[in-house]
Amino acid sequence: MASNQYLNASGVYPHLALTAGLGPPRTECGVGAMMAWAGKLWLVTYVSHKSGSGVGTGLYMIDERLEITKHPASAVGTYTNRMVHWQSNQLIIGPHVIDAQGQVRTIEDLLEVRICATMRHLHDPDNKVYMLGMEGEFYELDLRSLRTTFLADLVAELGIPDHEYCHFKAGYSNFGRVVVANNSYDERDFTGAEAAGRLAEWDGDRWTIIERNPFIEVNGRGDFAGTIFAAGWDKRSAILQVYTLANDAWTRYRLPKASHCFDHMWQTEWPRIREVDHERFLMDCHGMFYELSPWAYENRVWGIRPISTHLWAHGDFCAYRGMLVLGADNASPHGGANQLAGEPQSGLYFGKTDDLWQFGKPSGWGGVWWEDEVAADALSDPYLMTGFDKKVLHLCNEGGSAVAFDLEVDFLGNGKWKHYDRFCVDAEGYRHYEFPSGYSAHWARIRCRDAGVVTAYFSYT
Repeated sequence: MASNQYLNASGVYPHLALTAGLGPPRTECGVGAMMAWAGKLWLVTYVSHKSGSGVGTGLYMIDERLEITKHPASAVGTYTNRMVHWQSNQLIIGPHVIDAQGQVRTIEDLLEVRICATMRHLHDPDNKVYMLGMEGEFYELDLRSLRTTFLADLVAELGIPDHEYCHFKAGYSNFGRVVVANNSYDERDFTGAEAAGRLAEWDGDRWTIIERNPFIEVNGRGDFAGTIFAAGWDKRSAILQVYTLANDAWTRYRLPKASHCFDHMWQTEWPRIREVDHERFLMDCHGMFYELSPWAYENRVWGIRPISTHLWAHGDFCAYRGMLVLGADNASPHGGANQLAGEPQSGLYFGKTDDLWQFGKPSGWGGVWWEDEVAADALSDPYLMTGFDKKVLHLCNEGGSAVAFDLEVDFLGNGKWKHYDRFCVDAEGYRHYEFPSGYSAHWARIRCRDAGVVTAYFSYT
């Protein structure tokens, strides 16, 4: 058999770049979803807004010799969903349903919906799934007939403000609930004039809002570990919400931001939480990769650790034939908005999971309070400390009287907090604290002993 002679540029194969036509109009050509299925790696690419906003994207197949083919059923649109429905042994990716022999059917009703998630059905999982659109359209899909039933307009159900761009990004269902994420966020949300982002859940009857902040991903390991993870952010930091079945509750943690380039709803694209090696999760959150265990012991998250920083816009990543595959959104002319981008294109990275440790060294910043009015004895969310090198804590007091801050650490990661030190900040004052070289705990939190308008912010370099 002849050897594969394709050029490999540090894990990127130029012949596998996904490109779109020059239009009109010219648009994005991001990799929306990838999945190994029926002997091939299946991909869907996306335009910026439904089929009329671009040309040349669609459904692709890559075989074990890295030969790429565009499928005849390919459709132009914005699709980023993928899920295997084990009961019928079919892959759902974009508006396509693919059986174990690679035969493709297309959901005609949803071609003009920007599908961002497919979820298990709460009451008829053998025959149906839920489909979520970026504009908040929530459908039920019969996998035998491919008939759809419209269930809800989530913009109305969740009271999302009259926002120019509603931007649902992800959904997941388990433990009797459907969880959805909307990442609407711009200047109005940053200043507090509006709260358009949402993390919400549905029990089949009633919708409940978990958090009014932008969220970009929600995923879990099915019934395997009793957890659901949801990633988002606010102006203070990145956020990780964790549901644990054992106590039927959500717990919020805070993580550093590796970059502010992800601080707008358009720029986050689809950072994902994916299992890429057996029973091991990778999380891409605000410009940083983490390893994430699906387990929670004593209702606490264990083992979260930063891997590396990056600036890629990753639409999806997965395992294929022993390789880690990253799909990007590399060059997007987006009409005439980017005059320095010509051909819409996105590449694929093929490597191994351990390669991620060779990316940028983990670093970032974020806080538990940002000029917030805080009550006396208020306690902050846990903030990740482990896995970073140099660490600095910044404290600021905007009020007219002194404020004392207690720093507490959880070095075991099991929620048993220990007092580290107390820091007093004068009225309208500021101070910082540099942690000793080599010092680390799993989580840190702040207890504000006095009421005031305060900031507590960590910088990791």
